[in-house]
Amino acid sequence: MRPPLPFQLPRSLPKVTATRSYATRLPQRPPYRAPDPFESTPDAARQELTEDVTFIHHPPPSAPTPFSYTTAPSSPLLREASPAAARLPPPMRAGKPEPPRVDRETLLKIRELRRVDPDKWTRNAVAKAFNVTTGFVFRTAALRPRDRKKKLEVRDAEHDSFRSRWGEKKRMLREIRQKRREFW
Repeated sequence: MRPPLPFQLPRSLPKVTATRSYATRLPQRPPYRAPDPFESTPDAARQELTEDVTFIHHPPPSAPTPFSYTTAPSSPLLREASPAAARLPPPMRAGKPEPPRVDRETLLKIRELRRVDPDKWTRNAVAKAFNVTTGFVFRTAALRPRDRKKKLEVRDAEHDSFRSRWGEKKRMLREIRQKRREFW
């Protein structure tokens, strides 16, 4: 083994390397401060109303024209709209035709069907049969409270049967969400 040179460190000392652990920062200019337009205009008339309120009037940059007054009969603001501006392009697609109005007899029939067999005559089935919206059926032929309660119980039982097939992770995540909603 060769002897170490006089400018070398002995090998028994640990090797130390220095690295910079921060980013250098670019110099930033201070934000631009625009001069106050009220203070920098020499021809503005200032009048102190109270100690906190100052009225500042800027004269117009040019002399007024007859078109600049809205009360003048020649003002473009008072003229009638030109017929060219009134014409609009054709609609891109035709709107939906409004469904025909439901007469009293049809309304009574809808209510009767919903009352007799709500399982067969659901909102969607009645809406398709009578060409009305489901919202209209809901507002005019709502289920009786006890029938609605039965339907909700059937729906909840069906949902519970699906939930029973869930895995542990999905069930746990749902319980966490429900717990979080309690604190809303």
